[in-house]
Amino acid sequence: MRQGRSRHRFVLARSNELAAGISIIQAPIARAGLPIFPAKPAPSVAGGGFKVDIIARFPFSLNPMLVFRGVPERATTSTVLTIGNFDGVHLGHRALLAELKARARDLALPATVLTFEPHPRELFAPQQAPARLASLRDKLELLAECGVDRVHVCRFNHKLAALSAVQFVEQILLGGLGVRHLIIGDDFRFGKGRGGDFALLQQQGQAHGFAVEAMHTVDFGGLRVSSSAVREALALGNIEHAEELLGRAFVIAGRVMDGRKIGRTIGFPTANIQVRRQRLPLSGVFAVTVSGVDARPLPGAANIGVRPTLAEGLKPVLEVHLLDFDRDIYGKHVDVNFMHKLRAEAKFASLDELKAQISRDVADVREFFYRRGAEAQR
Repeated sequence: MRQGRSRHRFVLARSNELAAGISIIQAPIARAGLPIFPAKPAPSVAGGGFKVDIIARFPFSLNPMLVFRGVPERATTSTVLTIGNFDGVHLGHRALLAELKARARDLALPATVLTFEPHPRELFAPQQAPARLASLRDKLELLAECGVDRVHVCRFNHKLAALSAVQFVEQILLGGLGVRHLIIGDDFRFGKGRGGDFALLQQQGQAHGFAVEAMHTVDFGGLRVSSSAVREALALGNIEHAEELLGRAFVIAGRVMDGRKIGRTIGFPTANIQVRRQRLPLSGVFAVTVSGVDARPLPGAANIGVRPTLAEGLKPVLEVHLLDFDRDIYGKHVDVNFMHKLRAEAKFASLDELKAQISRDVADVREFFYRRGAEAQR
């Protein structure tokens, strides 16, 4: 399994869509910031204007992935389309996206993804919403790696949720996205009250002239690959199984921020990674590697949690002690690749007890990477 992800350059693209009133804007920095310069809004089906960001699929790519914020009232091109949240972009998603690209090549049309922000459950039942496996920014990068041509990030709000299944097809799929071929997961539901399904899409496709294809379930070891299965593996501390389902290491990305420097005072300086997610899919102490600091990923010991030894009620943070490393990396954007869980987070009676445990954790991390290296050489 590979670690980390390709880093993408953000470029300014030119397109004949400018003539259609769609503003194309530049997102000029690497993956961790994704700032949005103001773009001239155009009409959008879901409201809130229509903007476009550009993400290069690979450095210096001449065919960058276009990221549209919203769905226009009138499509400017036909599309081969799939719809979903794509949280984590796991092996099941990747199989679907490979099929999407193949159909798009056959029809000489852009491979297009429609996804939603926020997750529908974050709107209707925020306390019950699942922990995200990837931020929106990270999801877009993963989709770009899979070779997607276009992504429409549609704001999921009460107005969109009120559309009936037929209205969703007519206004979003046909009117806004010009769908010619639609590929969906076998459990896809849509429209008000989740009233739309594959059978309804087939009826609408026959009536309006677009093809509909259901993607088969992808299994691993006899179990269905899904975002829920990845979350369950992470919550149980089975990092290796989560990696198998994802087809890569589980990653949390962020900027290295200034912290309280408590780790430095006890001999274990840490990089404090900014975590924007309200809920995290895992907690505890882990063996990790960190990409984005050196030419190669660096090994480290990470704690992700609420640091109960320091105080009660703290927000979750991600701290990484890099082995045999003492450079200033504040402000860098890094990927923390989770490799193995060592233990659960614990509360200690004193900083001395915490220091002693961290020393044992670091020794365990060294042993983990030593064994891993020895196995790789066999």
